[in-house]
Amino acid sequence: MIRAIVLAAGKGTRMKSARSKVLHEICGRPMLWYVVQALRDAGIGEIVVVINSELRDEIEGFAVESVVQEEQLGTGHAVGVALERLEPRSGRLVVVCGDMPLVTGELLAGMAGSLDGADGAASVMALVTVKMPLPSNFGRIVRNGGRVQRIVEVRDATPEQLAIDEMNAGIYAFDEAALRQAVTHLRTDNAQGEYYLTDLVESFVSAGKDVRPVLTTDHLTVLGINDRIELARARKEMNARLCAAHMRDGVTIVDPDTTYLEPELEIGEDTVIYPNTTIGRLSRTGRNCVVGPNSRLSNAQLGDRVTVRESVVSDTTAADDVWIGPFAHLRGETRLGDKTHVGNFVEIKKSSLARRVKVSHLSYLGDATIGEETNVGAGTITCNFDGERKHPTVVGRNVAIGSNTSLVAPVSLGDGAFTGAGSVVTKDVPSGERVAGNPARPLPKK
Repeated sequence: MIRAIVLAAGKGTRMKSARSKVLHEICGRPMLWYVVQALRDAGIGEIVVVINSELRDEIEGFAVESVVQEEQLGTGHAVGVALERLEPRSGRLVVVCGDMPLVTGELLAGMAGSLDGADGAASVMALVTVKMPLPSNFGRIVRNGGRVQRIVEVRDATPEQLAIDEMNAGIYAFDEAALRQAVTHLRTDNAQGEYYLTDLVESFVSAGKDVRPVLTTDHLTVLGINDRIELARARKEMNARLCAAHMRDGVTIVDPDTTYLEPELEIGEDTVIYPNTTIGRLSRTGRNCVVGPNSRLSNAQLGDRVTVRESVVSDTTAADDVWIGPFAHLRGETRLGDKTHVGNFVEIKKSSLARRVKVSHLSYLGDATIGEETNVGAGTITCNFDGERKHPTVVGRNVAIGSNTSLVAPVSLGDGAFTGAGSVVTKDVPSGERVAGNPARPLPKK
């Protein structure tokens, strides 16, 4: 069995923020979310996150156990606090920092597995090392005859040690029993006066126990976020990974550098995404869609062959063969049926449009239900708010709504009704009736 401890109690003072560092978002998710997800991708189900008191209420959404580190006494102390929460068991235990959003499940699983060793001999500790550009604030890996001897933190390093380019990534795997015994012997005789978890390397080696390095050549994978510059760098890298994954799955992204995605999206094959487009909040697009340029999808559920041009679509469901935009704004649980057309400068909020409805120009529909084959003329608005409450507008099938019609809710128009241009409809219109004027009145029958 593999368990994990995530170190997330640091204040992150270099972020210059009232918000805890690990809650700063990368592509729509807190950086801590990515670390927890990577652990789960590695097959690790039992996770304890060491937090500060400010994170106490925020951690609930991560579905993990948590323990508060009341005093900030170093990484060794944080691990000790977590071990007090965990019931002792035999097996492996992974320790990772909560500010490393680019770490992968593959790396974590490989490091934990390296404790067993290819030669069949078990180690008590494994750690990820990385070749890093100099200068760097990462601890240096000191070797002797090719074998790792210890880790030296930057503040304790000599000039010669600072020239070493192999560094400690801050990701470890331990034999849990060995870790529990060793962590109690950590001391604070260092520049920061803290309990360094890294001191365990020298402690184990001095006791004749094997410590195994796992070298990664991609330093971005183990990038720790300490300020907003590194946050932006991680965001760019994560977005590139997300775009690449969808392109490998058959999506055309015209310019990945100006397309912004989040995790857990569904984008169908042969969909084309044009520049300056953002897709987030668990949105889904079907096959052969066209999204963008200059568009934003947020919790949008699109069927097949949907086009969204230069528009904002949030909390909206669209069926197949729908056209949206340019410059449309759909929001608030809007639903569009097959082959609907929503055109230039149209806003729709919390409304349902049935099959083949057309709202082509300069209109607002709020709290409305529109029947099949209805045409909504340019400049039509639903007057759905009386100053205190919202009211519904119900429009039947095959209705022709003239340009600049105002539908004063609550109001309904029956199947086949007609309103003249500029009408102000304050009363229900029966099926087949033609009305016009302000207020709208029935027109003479032919």
